[in-house]
Amino acid sequence: MNNIFAELPDNLEQEVFETLISNDGVKVERIISKGHKTEAGQWYDQDLNEWVMVLKGAARLVFEGGESVELNEGSYINIPAHQKHRVDWTDPTQETIWLAIHYSE
Repeated sequence: MNNIFAELPDNLEQEVFETLISNDGVKVERIISKGHKTEAGQWYDQDLNEWVMVLKGAARLVFEGGESVELNEGSYINIPAHQKHRVDWTDPTQETIWLAIHYSE
């Protein structure tokens, strides 16, 4: 058995993306951030839909066009494929643990 909060890396200089399970239509990831954000001018433009939840910590997403969404523990959002977005902020004082499910229609 595994635990989503276990085995957090000691070194979080880089944001950590870990695939927990994957098949042809679905990928489940654990993402660990600590003060990380998407570089200015860069956008995620993904081929798959993404349902994402913050399990621990806090974050802010910004969408192309300027809409901003604050995510706290327990908050989740569904991001349709090709909806450009970026991580604008994650809590620098603690790990932000995300659960991301990428899926096709």
